[in-house]
Amino acid sequence: MVAAKVGPLLVIVGETASGKSALALELAQKLDGEIICADSWTVRREVNIGTAKPSSAEQKMVPHHLLDVAGPDEDFTAAVFKRLANDAIEEISSRGKLPIMVGGTGLYIDGVLFDYGFLAEGDREEREKWNSLSIATLLQKIDDLGIKLGDVDTRNKRRLIRLIETNGTRPTKQALRKNTYIIGVKNDPDVLKERIEKRVDAMLAAGLEDEVKDLVERHGWDCEALKGVGYAQWKDYFLGTQSLDETRAKIISATNDLAKRQRTWFKRNKSIQWFSAPVNVAEVVDSVTTHLDK
Repeated sequence: MVAAKVGPLLVIVGETASGKSALALELAQKLDGEIICADSWTVRREVNIGTAKPSSAEQKMVPHHLLDVAGPDEDFTAAVFKRLANDAIEEISSRGKLPIMVGGTGLYIDGVLFDYGFLAEGDREEREKWNSLSIATLLQKIDDLGIKLGDVDTRNKRRLIRLIETNGTRPTKQALRKNTYIIGVKNDPDVLKERIEKRVDAMLAAGLEDEVKDLVERHGWDCEALKGVGYAQWKDYFLGTQSLDETRAKIISATNDLAKRQRTWFKRNKSIQWFSAPVNVAEVVDSVTTHLDK
């Protein structure tokens, strides 16, 4: 029996503010593609400025998928993303278009690329109890349970809680999806820091403070969307114990920390073909058309 042909998939990864979204937009126009956003925050409605969500004009230029598919406080997991992304890939391919998955949420991307067998989600109320504990307490609990940390980032409270929820069991992982080409956008670290600072200033100028205020008034600080970078750092400001300049500095610092974690994640994947910014688009187009079987 001959296996069914796997349709092509282009994937673009990189740190936040690296320029991957702009590259995806340009490539989509040159390669007759449509974009699938692999970002754990742009999936949520009502968070636009702080997530650098594609603008209405950009969405008119090229169709974007998996934006605004969950409410600001709705449970949304990598397993749900995988299902929706695979549906989108199939639907885009059925129309003869090239699916282009772009984002910086490594677990979302790898879940699709390596067909992760995700484990059932834990109870949300129980998770909130774990979340109220310190990282040191969580690490002690993991040690008491005899769970091996492996390569889990011990600074990431969510990952530690997930280890406890699953009793150390990890998702299954398959070989890399066939007919898939992964490119990464690589920036000089100092240039990336400058890009992050400019992006944060642009968000502030665009009304990020009001966006956060509206979210808090509608959903409260426990809302999932307000736990993201660019949102969580405002709480002390609205409590009157932090200045706007201090808030800006916290957002920049948190964004740089996010970029470091993304960089570490993507370094594990040896199938990524890295292109240094500013990216030569013609070179990338040649590389994509060479490696993908349409």
